[in-house]
Amino acid sequence: MKKYQCNICGYIYDPALGDPDSNIPPNTPFENLPADWVCPICGATKDQFSPVD
Repeated sequence: MKKYQCNICGYIYDPALGDPDSNIPPNTPFENLPADWVCPICGATKDQFSPVD
């Protein structure tokens, strides 16, 4: 699964870890995150993220 980086603050969403603070379980692909999910660091929306190679 591909990691995604916040274009605003640099936070990297790692699907293997999920986002426990937002009740996102491990192994949740970025594409499957809820539409209202935001960056846990700066609050940026999903469209502010880019795939990490």
